[in-house]
Amino acid sequence: MDILLDSKKNIKNRLVVLISGFGTNLQAIINACASQKIDGYISRVVSNTRSAYGIVRAEKAGIPVTIHPLLPYKKKEEASPEGIKIARHKYDKDLSDIIIMENPALVICAGWMHILSNACLNPLEKSGIKLVNLHPALPSTFDGLHAIERAYKAFSEGKITKTGVMVHQVIEKIDQGEPIVVREVPMLSDETFDQFEERMHRIENEVIIEAILIVLNTANK
Repeated sequence: MDILLDSKKNIKNRLVVLISGFGTNLQAIINACASQKIDGYISRVVSNTRSAYGIVRAEKAGIPVTIHPLLPYKKKEEASPEGIKIARHKYDKDLSDIIIMENPALVICAGWMHILSNACLNPLEKSGIKLVNLHPALPSTFDGLHAIERAYKAFSEGKITKTGVMVHQVIEKIDQGEPIVVREVPMLSDETFDQFEERMHRIENEVIIEAILIVLNTANK
């Protein structure tokens, strides 16, 4: 499903997608752009891991990829809390430069496993670039890693009857930005974890497209 470069010239909405893994949500965005459900195109994919299968998905679609790992930055600094802080600051600043060069209407964190600091967020804000994140939980629940696993465990223990998927604006506090789309997901008693996880991923694919359309439509009014 190649996206022809010649057809991109007349499309207004450039997107940058940040990934770390398998790229199922990236694929959903690629498909939505190719079908013109999204009136835009992905100008670049950035991965912070070299082994991410999402890189293969991007290359198959003819999308430029930048691999931007944190480890080389850590190796240049002292192995101390302060050294790690300096490395992450430089990494985030360089990431903002990569993004700003693309001049996108929107940046989407789609399975991006790196917490962004203001070293990245502030330059993007000054450039008028919007940044959103997909998170498989309801607002203020299961923030951070392994949200799907934690929700299933909580349901198994009788603590919850529903979870959700949201796309929210990105701020320094992890998964605390203003929600753009929130979809409640009921827990099902006859569902294995694998079935639940698969259902959550299908809903993620829907919600991320819905959120992109909302942000782009709002920006173009």
